[in-house]
Amino acid sequence: MTLAYVAIGSNLGRPVEQVEQAFEDLGSIAQTVLVKRSSLYRSKPLGYADQPPFVNAVALLDTALPPEGLLDALQAIEARHGRSRSFANAPRTLDLDLLLYGDAVVDQPRLVVPHPRMHLRAFVLQPLVEIAAGIAIPGIGAAQAMLEQCGDQSVERISG
Repeated sequence: MTLAYVAIGSNLGRPVEQVEQAFEDLGSIAQTVLVKRSSLYRSKPLGYADQPPFVNAVALLDTALPPEGLLDALQAIEARHGRSRSFANAPRTLDLDLLLYGDAVVDQPRLVVPHPRMHLRAFVLQPLVEIAAGIAIPGIGAAQAMLEQCGDQSVERISG
């Protein structure tokens, strides 16, 4: 079994309900247990700004699936939620990103772990640090230190 962290985001439809349902869906992945979940946070979109705010969270999973198998399961959940990949940073019903998979470093065409931009995003780091205060990002450093460098990004806790 390997501990894996997954970022959850939504800004279309009913984002709070989408994120809550995503936690349930993550807990139903074969050979995987939902160990911990963060509070929900609201954040402004990065990149393409002409869209609604996001609801974000992070889940801790304990999984026997390999990284690619977990990615497949995450993408299947996104598809069930109507995820469309129209353009980079587009609005979405549900976004599930594999942030960390144990201490593994994966660099493949379909999957890069640690997530390559996680250390630059307060909406990922804040819920991550909430459920794993002392966690380090392989090759980057302490998540808390990275969060402090994202002080110009607004992230508001909305539940939990």
